[in-house]
Amino acid sequence: MESPLNHPNDDRFDLDGDTLHEECGVFGILGHSDASTLTALGLHALQHRGQEAAGIVSFDGRQFYAEKRMGLVGDHYTDPALLAKLPGTMAMGHTRYSTTGEVALRNVQPLFAELGDGGIAIAHNGNFTNGLTLRRQIIATGAICQSTSDTEVVLHLVARSRHSSTTDRFIDAIRQMEGGYAMLAMTRTKLIAARDPIGIRPLVMGELDGKPIFCSETCALDMIGAKYIRDVENGEVVICETQPDGSISIEARKPARPTPERPCLFEYVYFARPDSVVSGRSVYGARKRMGMNLAKEAPVDADVVVPVPDGGTPAAIGYAQASGIPFELGIIRNHYVGRTFIEPTQSIRAFGVKLKHSANRAEIAGKRVVLIDDSIVRGTTSLKIVQMIRDAGATEVHIRVASPMIYHSDYYGIDTPDPEMLLANQHETLESMCKFIGADSLEFLSIDGLYEAVGGEKRNDQAPQFTDHYFTGDYPTQLTDLTGRDKNEPKKVSLLKEAG
Repeated sequence: MESPLNHPNDDRFDLDGDTLHEECGVFGILGHSDASTLTALGLHALQHRGQEAAGIVSFDGRQFYAEKRMGLVGDHYTDPALLAKLPGTMAMGHTRYSTTGEVALRNVQPLFAELGDGGIAIAHNGNFTNGLTLRRQIIATGAICQSTSDTEVVLHLVARSRHSSTTDRFIDAIRQMEGGYAMLAMTRTKLIAARDPIGIRPLVMGELDGKPIFCSETCALDMIGAKYIRDVENGEVVICETQPDGSISIEARKPARPTPERPCLFEYVYFARPDSVVSGRSVYGARKRMGMNLAKEAPVDADVVVPVPDGGTPAAIGYAQASGIPFELGIIRNHYVGRTFIEPTQSIRAFGVKLKHSANRAEIAGKRVVLIDDSIVRGTTSLKIVQMIRDAGATEVHIRVASPMIYHSDYYGIDTPDPEMLLANQHETLESMCKFIGADSLEFLSIDGLYEAVGGEKRNDQAPQFTDHYFTGDYPTQLTDLTGRDKNEPKKVSLLKEAG
């Protein structure tokens, strides 16, 4: 669930080491002649949710086909020859950022298994908080695991279920899972979608040419010209099945006990694409309102509002509109930089942040700058950006963050550092944090300001409307794999390496 930390003596510089990393993205379609091509296009739209690897599984009425690759979707799935290896009228795909399991081809989803009544492929976005516990149990009873992905646990539970139908066996399996997930399963005749009981991870349903589609975000529907139908509800399982006459039946079940939905707030703060709609709310609109609320809560005398691209841009527009301070692109992002840059010497290390961000000196020199960022994790990138802005001639640098301070780790599919590595836990006061970053002032959006931006109401402390544990410590589900230690303690390497 976490990537290696950068140490002063480490000769690597991880350009994304000070961010909350994306989770994963899923896409599936049933009954379309261009199923694999549409799936590849859908994964392109979901690339922001995972850049380590991608996979597609298809079925042509006789057999399943799978193609999995490390790297970006566009590096592989634009090749007609590769897509020709994925025939059939049903397909599902996955973009991966590893929150559990090693970075290896064997962990790339969808995962596939041959069961007694035929093959089944499964992919999911999220994290099972009892996946390690269940994995140990099934291994103790004779299971042989081929991957270290927590998704494989679901395959084993489906195989072991005593229910007669594949659908009932799948539902039996997910009833045993805890945590946050948006999951797709594909059999010879069915495409099944399932969302966790409180709806932490997003999942939407659409249709193209009358054929059902499920995907993580509406932007994937927009990519292929599909129509949005509705969100898959929290705790819901939707079964689409091809009938003998070629028609497709759709059945919705609610096997989970009715529970209020609590979608993840970080989908709105950072993860989802700005042009997506999550749980009926425009992500772009929510981010603009975060900036507007931030301007009300933390005003500052300044000459220019500058976003930290790309995440801070919508909030910076909102801040500028609410404050009356001009908005300018004072930082230009290089979109053609890979994840990691090998730096051979300490003297080169200082240029690391400039590989990804460059100051637009003409809009900064001689001005008081308000930097707007979507979040601050460890603060190491922030201090480098502040210094870059000062070097470009800014007379003052004020940081405003469009989300609250992050105090706690996530266990539902977001890659976060150990709690003691988070900036908010390393400093006792806001003043100390500000001094560490090197800014003239530092302020964060309040939790109520964030709630109002996303949902229009303040937080209900008795029944929170969103999943917000990274800010509040209020974890919405059991954390079974952490039994025996406080859920806010640092995550152990053994837990991460053994997680399935």
